[in-house]
Amino acid sequence: MLHEEYLKRVQELLGSSRDQFDTIGAVGAEIARTIMAGGMVHAFGSGHSDMIAREVSGRAGGLVPVNRIADPMLGKAERVEGYASVLLKEYERAHGLNAGEVIIIISNSGRNALPVEICMEAKHKGLTTVALTSLAYSKQVSSRHSSGKKLYELADYVIDNGVDFGDALVGVPGTEIRSGAGSTIMGSLLINMIMLAAMEIMVQAGHELPVLKSMNMDNADEYNEKLIERYRWRLSW
Repeated sequence: MLHEEYLKRVQELLGSSRDQFDTIGAVGAEIARTIMAGGMVHAFGSGHSDMIAREVSGRAGGLVPVNRIADPMLGKAERVEGYASVLLKEYERAHGLNAGEVIIIISNSGRNALPVEICMEAKHKGLTTVALTSLAYSKQVSSRHSSGKKLYELADYVIDNGVDFGDALVGVPGTEIRSGAGSTIMGSLLINMIMLAAMEIMVQAGHELPVLKSMNMDNADEYNEKLIERYRWRLSW
């Protein structure tokens, strides 16, 4: 049964995340350092990868100083060179984008101009750059940026989601079709693991955790509002 095969493949991928533990720990340390110094963490994903950035921005159980960089074009301009500069300029004007902070750039293929240029621009501004990508996918495709570079070749840290070339995990018998995406599940897992690694380091350092409670819990609104107030001028959500 296809759904059983899909579950099996997902379980295999979940287990493969152990291979990323060292890098996850290192990125968690960078995020902890940034937040304890009063900085922000930024997350960007184009197209479906935007869901991974949303996963850690302004949500229950999430660190307050984590911003999603929203793309108003919803990925439709991800192959257009120069668009990233405009997008980051507007974001920086509204929320700040400071040297020493961390940006996580999510792109399954890592080939398109937008995530590549987001990484380039962020590095130029002195941010620590993290790529969340599929190395299997990225290494089988050419860059769509004039530099010839792909995301994983530029970032300070690379976390591999382990997903197959093409993203779809299972073949449909009797057809050439593959379906059952893996990048969303793995991206959500890995980015939450990164944040948990950061929280653990912050607690060990004796730093308060600015973590949101679910707004549907009694008395959560007042608790959340006090945390949000500390960062309000920089939040994008």
